[in-house]
Amino acid sequence: MEHLPLLFLVTFVAAIAASAPPGLLNVNAAKVGVEKGKRKGVSFSLGIAVTVAAQAYIAVRIAKFLNRNPEVVNWLMKAAVVLFAVLTVFFFVKGYKKAHKAIAIKENTAQNIFLKGLFLAWLNFLQIPFYSWLNTVLHNRNLMNFEIADEICFIIAAAFGTFLVMYSYVFYFNKLETKTNWFSKNSNYVLGALMLVLLCITTIRIFYS
Repeated sequence: MEHLPLLFLVTFVAAIAASAPPGLLNVNAAKVGVEKGKRKGVSFSLGIAVTVAAQAYIAVRIAKFLNRNPEVVNWLMKAAVVLFAVLTVFFFVKGYKKAHKAIAIKENTAQNIFLKGLFLAWLNFLQIPFYSWLNTVLHNRNLMNFEIADEICFIIAAAFGTFLVMYSYVFYFNKLETKTNWFSKNSNYVLGALMLVLLCITTIRIFYS
């Protein structure tokens, strides 16, 4: 139990780092806050946080399975090479074709805004492999024991960290906008470069294993 505060802190910081760069979710959270009001922006952010909690739960189950079945990891690494290659091309092509645009949100009720955030967050499918990887790293550092308390702590920290970022975009977008303008315009290229780096790292790991 002594490790739980550190587990929460590390997961919380990782969630902030993963969701802070301008992207589909936080840009739309800011858009809702500006166009629909701060209260609905918070409702939208809560929807995102609930989905992240569900994704973190799935990630825990995946990491737990991989920990008990290490022979599967090598096969998944080979599959990851293909996935990273496809994502690299996808993000570079997307960045070349057009700049990032927030999805139009027409619903006016707080309930619909919450459901919109819930649904939109599922489009960010990279959250699951990210939190699964984080789970594995924390387990190797003896910070994640796959016990109920550990899993609940991890899930809450991931959801809370993500919500804090969305909340910040809703309330402080005008101040953040000038500082993140470059990243907003080039986010697809940055993501493409990240996928290329992951592709190279994964390929090297397979070669040397």
